[in-house]
Amino acid sequence: YVNGQELATMMCSPVDQEALALGFLYNEGVIQSWADVRLIRSNVAGTTVDVFLHQQVFEPPRRMVLTSGCGGGISLRDLAETHPPLRSDLHITPDLILERMRDLNDSARLYQQVRGVHTSILGDRDRLLLSAEDIGRHNTIDKLAGKALAAGIDTRDRILVTSGRISSEMLGKARQMGVPVVASRTAPTSIAVQLAKVWGICVVGYVRQNGMRAYTHVYRLGLPEPAERRGQDGTA
Repeated sequence: YVNGQELATMMCSPVDQEALALGFLYNEGVIQSWADVRLIRSNVAGTTVDVFLHQQVFEPPRRMVLTSGCGGGISLRDLAETHPPLRSDLHITPDLILERMRDLNDSARLYQQVRGVHTSILGDRDRLLLSAEDIGRHNTIDKLAGKALAAGIDTRDRILVTSGRISSEMLGKARQMGVPVVASRTAPTSIAVQLAKVWGICVVGYVRQNGMRAYTHVYRLGLPEPAERRGQDGTA
């Protein structure tokens, strides 16, 4: 609920619900910073989160971009135009991706206990900053955003690593957070790859100890762009 109005109903794990709500509002553009929030609270059962904004008049977004099987006819062009290309000078190495993936594995405590959940982490060149777990891979990104807002951690120019497949919706959340590198143990969707090209995000999949697959803007990993891509996505 936002200012007493119901905004969304989600299936999620019963941990970090307030971070989930806060991050969802940020990634959907309802709030811009922690300063927009007057009060956030959840009920005893953890099934409802109330967020009260300093802005008294709240109008729920008229149009939510849905991309997980029920996109409502939203085209790739519509999705791409929701954000401008990301301006970031972040350059890292493949070895750093492996380091952050090890951080993800170490942070997956709930997964180690019960399985069936996803983990995502936010890090920089030096260390792990935040981690989140949930049954929904999209929820883990919102939880990271919410935790970052509450802790005053800047998400821009960070590295996001997730256990789940990178969907276009997840990539949109990463773009909203200003994250230029997104990596996963598995593959991205084709639409996520196309959006990453437009938004200037390096997408890496199939991260393993003996290798990984970089799909877009590989210059962020210190690698040369494939010849056939030069001049096509603004990275050459």
